[in-house]
Amino acid sequence: MFVQNEKPKRISHRAYIVVGIHSDSRGKGIGKALFIHMMDWAKKVYLHRLDLTVIAKNDAAVALYQKMGFEIEGVKETLLINHEYVDEYYMSKLI
Repeated sequence: MFVQNEKPKRISHRAYIVVGIHSDSRGKGIGKALFIHMMDWAKKVYLHRLDLTVIAKNDAAVALYQKMGFEIEGVKETLLINHEYVDEYYMSKLI
């Protein structure tokens, strides 16, 4: 998991999250544990908003993010994977 906090003061209350769980470790609660730890940390450093993007077809990831309180804010056709344009969800959670 990677969390990047923004530097300028007017956006320092938010962070962008990048999550990756190895395929051998999926479905074992590791993602949920990472999110719980990350959200505890975010509260300690006074973040107000967490943002992430996810491939719209990644049902397992979308379900985890929604379970952890993230909401879909928008959709963009932003990725090109194997010569195919793929939708990406923009998701966020207010803390």
